[in-house]
Amino acid sequence: MAAHSLFPSVSRLFFALKYGSLHSRCCAVHCRAHYSTAHSHSEKTFDKILIANRGEIACRVIKTCKKMGIKTVAVHSDVDSTAVHAKMADEAVCVGPAPTNKSYLNMDAIMDAIRLTGAQAVHPGYGFLSENKEFAKRLAAEGVAFIGPDTHAIQAMGDKIESKLIAKAAKVNTIPGFDGVVKTAEDAVKISQEIGYPVMIKASAGGGGKGMRIAWNDEETREGFRFSSQEAASSFGDDRLLIEKYIDNPRHIEIQVLADKHGNALWLNERECSIQRRNQKVVEEAPSTFLDPSTRRAMGEQAVQLAKAVQYSSAGTVEFLVDSKRNFYFLEMNTRLQVEHPITECITGLDLVEQMIRVAKGYKLQQQQEDIPINGWAIESRVYAEDPYKSFGLPSIGRLSQYQEPVNLHNVRVDSGIQEGSDISIYYDPMISKLVTYGATRAEALAKMEDALDNYVIRGVTHNIPLLREIITNSRFVSGDISTNFLPEEYPEGFKGHQLDSAGRRELLASVAALYITAQLRSQKFLGDLRVASAPMKSSRWELCVELGDGHHDVEVTRSGSVYSVVVDGEEVEVVGEWNLASALLPLTINGKNRMLQCLHRDASGRIVLQYLGTSFQMRVLSRSTAALNSLMPEKVPEDTSSILRSPMPGTMVAVSVKPGDTVAEGQEICVIEAMKMQNSLTAVKQAKVKTVHCKPGDTVGEGDLLVELE
Repeated sequence: MAAHSLFPSVSRLFFALKYGSLHSRCCAVHCRAHYSTAHSHSEKTFDKILIANRGEIACRVIKTCKKMGIKTVAVHSDVDSTAVHAKMADEAVCVGPAPTNKSYLNMDAIMDAIRLTGAQAVHPGYGFLSENKEFAKRLAAEGVAFIGPDTHAIQAMGDKIESKLIAKAAKVNTIPGFDGVVKTAEDAVKISQEIGYPVMIKASAGGGGKGMRIAWNDEETREGFRFSSQEAASSFGDDRLLIEKYIDNPRHIEIQVLADKHGNALWLNERECSIQRRNQKVVEEAPSTFLDPSTRRAMGEQAVQLAKAVQYSSAGTVEFLVDSKRNFYFLEMNTRLQVEHPITECITGLDLVEQMIRVAKGYKLQQQQEDIPINGWAIESRVYAEDPYKSFGLPSIGRLSQYQEPVNLHNVRVDSGIQEGSDISIYYDPMISKLVTYGATRAEALAKMEDALDNYVIRGVTHNIPLLREIITNSRFVSGDISTNFLPEEYPEGFKGHQLDSAGRRELLASVAALYITAQLRSQKFLGDLRVASAPMKSSRWELCVELGDGHHDVEVTRSGSVYSVVVDGEEVEVVGEWNLASALLPLTINGKNRMLQCLHRDASGRIVLQYLGTSFQMRVLSRSTAALNSLMPEKVPEDTSSILRSPMPGTMVAVSVKPGDTVAEGQEICVIEAMKMQNSLTAVKQAKVKTVHCKPGDTVGEGDLLVELE
């Protein structure tokens, strides 16, 4: 493997032999019906492609290139020098330091990398430069193929104002709104009043939920204008905004299109993307439970009309909002590969990256519209390093101390760009992977997703698996009754994790009691012999006390081999397991039901944390006599959080709105933190005087850092 650096001070080592097998595992596809190859080695495409991206999407593109016999070049920042995508490619080039504007958005450095390696084409993935018309122009000037649409389509569809006008002209249904650029906050208020609340304020050049705010009144419009313009400038270098009518309780359904340079265009069915938080998708599926064949066809045909109107060539996505009566309205067109493209690949059998490469080389599409099937059902969960208990997901950073993907399960696909030991940093999107399951029916795909989430081992960062599992098992989601408001409607007080019913509580308590006894018995022996010959635990019956969040529970345990009979709250629970305490996974059979638990923590004081049904539960297991003595110990007084403000996430201070001596009202903004290009306003929880300010604009803060003290 060749390694290059445009910044010689950054040294890099690659161990191709060591990591060769790892790459195929990290980016492997495990769906039986994921996609088939249409590529023939007699069909000449490119000798070498540079992937102008990072993480899982870079790995995803490299995988198809390897299948097609194409050499690959990875670009990376200095902090990504040992990232999976950099080690997986045939060559790797450092393009700058960690900040994206100095590396992955650094066009000069990437153009130098293209010249250095002799790459004939560039695949931009999604995000970064994928929809940057200037980058596409510079590639064309160098005679390098851009694996995506031409600059005309990127410009036309990348500007939400222009794209809406083009959509109207192409007879595509559009949302009522203001078609010009909103210049000031007061202009925004006036326009919003004319359209009628609620309205959506959004970045003209935006995408991925950044630079978007819903406003229900004049004050929210002013605030939304400020935050959206700042986020847009930070994420896209363009702070222009537009305003349109907000469709209440809509579904977000998108159509995948594929077009070549010869005037041929197809729609590859739809993806349901309604489960969102902060306008960012969380769970997607294909097809949608809501569309009937006639609506699907109408949406597909309008998507193709729009693609042809801008002479589109490549894979792209036309997004629609769909109301309760199946009326649909154009939202935007993404002129790139979409994050959720794997579920379309699962149900159609097409490799979209391969199709993009063929189209970029000038080949015609090999399929007709009647050749595009809906074969089975696919679901994607976006696994993020974030805390779902904070606004459904504030970013978490750290090192993956343990990482094990559920790739041993049938019809499960994991697209990732990380491995055990990888860092989730403040500089980039906190996505860990895209977890995809496939089944002949939706019920089968959901069941596989439940198993996959239970078998996914992630340690070292907080992750959103608890939320993902609750979503896919939620009765409303299972019935298909969803909208973009699903999360706030189902969890109006915020996500609290899995709520135990009486049966679930008994299962959990019985499992932790059995695990505790297993560990106690195991600790008496070393290599099969008793550690202390005079003090064996001969008892086969134990009386325990288990502390859970809802109080103390008396538990009685009897054991016969690997089978435990546990009496909890007067009812008997049978727990059977392999009891491998060295494994991260704990497969149990509880009252005849197979459950996969994870032991996240266990110590000598009896504290045990189990992940059960996706949620982690902290418990303490003690003997009855020890529990009686422990009740006499003084309890630690919790910190009074009403008089302090701590950072809820790692990030960068954008603004501090108070100083010592100021009086703040309840709900008043104190400061603004930017994390992963999203700006978050932190407010006072009560009226008080500011005592001390511990931060200033530009500071990097960690989760839990003290920011402001109030008197």
